Amino acid sequence: MTPSLRLRPLWLALGWAMLATVVWLSLSAEPPQIALPLADKLEHLLAYGSLMGWFGQLYTTRRAGLAWLTGLVLLGIALEFLQGWGGVRYFDTLDMLANTLGALLGYWLTRGPLAGILQHIDQQLTG
Repeated sequence: MTPSLRLRPLWLALGWAMLATVVWLSLSAEPPQIALPLADKLEHLLAYGSLMGWFGQLYTTRRAGLAWLTGLVLLGIALEFLQGWGGVRYFDTLDMLANTLGALLGYWLTRGPLAGILQHIDQQLTG
């Protein structure tokens, strides 16, 4: 069951803004770069883990969680193909793997150690 969140419209807006930012950064010609070894893969892992973690807090049923997980994995794959076809960025299967692992990590965290954290924050903010 999806938890009752008083600030649900805000949480949804923030989640969709995060999703739009990931899409924009994935397709932009020159996204910000961190000059560390494997930083790119860590960015992918954290981005998709955060997205799944966020939406996993908003849609808590198993069916909804699996739908978001599937959707994010497919989004990560589609964006890699679009990067390859765009001529500015390049296609990278390791990015797809990092995206998928991030989404899986986010799914696991929202079903275990971090389950209900957004509901707790919502309650703290709204009294």
